[in-house]
Amino acid sequence: MKGAYRISVSTKRIKYDFTINRNITIIQGDSGTGKTTLVGLIRRFYEQGSKSGVKLECDRVCMPLGGRDWYKLLDGVHDTIVFIDEGNAFVKSNDFARAAKASDNYYVIVTREALGSLPISVNEIYGIRSNGKMAENVPVYNSMYRLYGEFAHSTEINPTLVITEDSNAGHDFFSEVCAPLGIACISAHGRDKITDYIYSRPGDAVLIIADGAAYGSKMRETCEYLKEFSNYVLYLPESFEWLLLASGILKERGLKDILKSPCKYIESSEFFSWERFFTHLLEKLTEETPVTTRYNKQGRLPPFFRRRGNIDKVLGQIPSIKFKDNSV
Repeated sequence: MKGAYRISVSTKRIKYDFTINRNITIIQGDSGTGKTTLVGLIRRFYEQGSKSGVKLECDRVCMPLGGRDWYKLLDGVHDTIVFIDEGNAFVKSNDFARAAKASDNYYVIVTREALGSLPISVNEIYGIRSNGKMAENVPVYNSMYRLYGEFAHSTEINPTLVITEDSNAGHDFFSEVCAPLGIACISAHGRDKITDYIYSRPGDAVLIIADGAAYGSKMRETCEYLKEFSNYVLYLPESFEWLLLASGILKERGLKDILKSPCKYIESSEFFSWERFFTHLLEKLTEETPVTTRYNKQGRLPPFFRRRGNIDKVLGQIPSIKFKDNSV
């Protein structure tokens, strides 16, 4: 399953209208904001159809999932948008993560849990707000808003320390940028360890770089840590591979179209996260090139991407970050 899907669900009293873009969408927020009501309306329509008093418009079947027998209910479900309400503990399990990864469905999950077993994009964590009655007899209209979308992408910083989630090619790249300028660059060796470094250099202007396509489960914890440090900035591109592809270094036909609307090209049953898709795409585009250009996520950064002109093109994607010489 791939693509973006608009979902409009309403009764005479309330209406939800939103679009989902990926296989995992998270809805969070305080009690009373309409999260459970939304899933309840999906359930009513799924079980009773038009007799439910619910109107549902979507190009895909929308179904609720819950209870102890969730895995039996999910078995055989394809090309469906699956809604899971708060309180279903199975969403935290590795069993659910494996089932979701193997499926071709999209999942909309109402939860306050971090769900570290799922690759959640920082751009697909939503809250719900009510716009109120716009006129008499018009339903209360509930819309979605991104809790962390574009988080810190516009915050300017002149870093004296860079912390990368990546320990391979991504770390190589930013080390190449930082070393001549006297800027320290260290790897956290994975997203789960980034917060361990936040207290390590409290006097520095710290830039933390992680893959936004899968960092969603860490956002609440990280934001709580960063409240204490105004000199820390979190930069979350889709992934390091996305940065390289978006820089214009590779002149492949159709690449701009893919980057403009990735959801049209990313099949959820093949790529559990967009980060994996962009890695696959970059490796595929360079697999028949000279070894100095050939990209491998688990290997070192090829010399082609270390060229000064190409480095500048990549840094051009993040204009809010200014790498200044601290060596003098």
